[in-house]
Amino acid sequence: MDLETMTRTALAGQSITPEQALEVLQCPDEEVLGLVAAAGRVRRHFFGNRVKLNYLVNLKSGICAEDCGYCSQRLGANSGILKYTWLKDEKVHEVVEAGLASGVKRVCMVASGTGPSNRETDKVAGMIEGIKQAHPEVEVCACLGFVTEEQAKKLRAAGADAYNHNVNTAESHYEDICTTHTYADRTDNIETVKGAGLSPCSGLIAGMGESSEQLVEAIFALREMGVDSVPVNFLLPFDGTPLEGQRTLQPLECLRILAMVRLVHPDTEVRAAAGREQHLRSLQSVSLEVVNSIFLGDYLTSEGQSGQDDLRMIADAGFVIEGQEPEPSKGLDHAQVPIRRRGAGTELAPNV
Repeated sequence: MDLETMTRTALAGQSITPEQALEVLQCPDEEVLGLVAAAGRVRRHFFGNRVKLNYLVNLKSGICAEDCGYCSQRLGANSGILKYTWLKDEKVHEVVEAGLASGVKRVCMVASGTGPSNRETDKVAGMIEGIKQAHPEVEVCACLGFVTEEQAKKLRAAGADAYNHNVNTAESHYEDICTTHTYADRTDNIETVKGAGLSPCSGLIAGMGESSEQLVEAIFALREMGVDSVPVNFLLPFDGTPLEGQRTLQPLECLRILAMVRLVHPDTEVRAAAGREQHLRSLQSVSLEVVNSIFLGDYLTSEGQSGQDDLRMIADAGFVIEGQEPEPSKGLDHAQVPIRRRGAGTELAPNV
């Protein structure tokens, strides 16, 4: 593995080759930290020592007609998650304000289901307008499933900056994880939101039985699509789903995957997303050398690390929050930490 050549290529803003990406995934354990250091040179070249904080707002939980095998909200899942239809506006405001108090740069508005009705699109557009009026500097990313061109334009007009729709895995593996829609449906949706002027955010879930070649296939497909943000999730094998009990990822393997993504997407936001706590374990802070973005606190239907621990991890590793660079004399303000949301927003449930 010619790591120096790969690094020079990435520092020039170019992707390494698929063959080189496979070599990265096959890196021996004893060389992984050297690989992280090389990918870290690329990360710091394009993003310095900044970490972008993202915050999930779960607008609607469960009640989905799709059968994605990894998802706790899938059709027929018996995962025991909290299910509800549409948080009330005041609760959305409460959750958003809690995240923004800790330096969140992007708020991600997520709703389960195949896609929104026009009425639901209007509802989310109104929420986005409210956020942008109060906090014009904050990025808003919508994640509502499949949308029409008209719906995407309506979200953009309301102030949405980005739209997330993950491809999740390689096209060659997609039929193994979902049958109610196709890989092409997802990539077409990404093109739809791009056409509406929304920044495309799309990533994958590692650990779903895919091969190394399929991981590389998925990552290069995202590069070809020109996505601006790549969230890398690590499978959480929820009870009551087809992938229940599938626990195959190890911390060094996760670092290999993140380093590969960075070298393929050198100048793109790369986010360590769901599953980082469980699979990276004590190496979470090491991943910050490669990624420049994380979610703060909990995820949609699973607990993450507490917001306070996330902020402490960032500071302890010598990084700063994007847009919130502290004054030299000041340390971490532990008072400004978001509420603990218990995965799907359990604390909010009684008033939805």
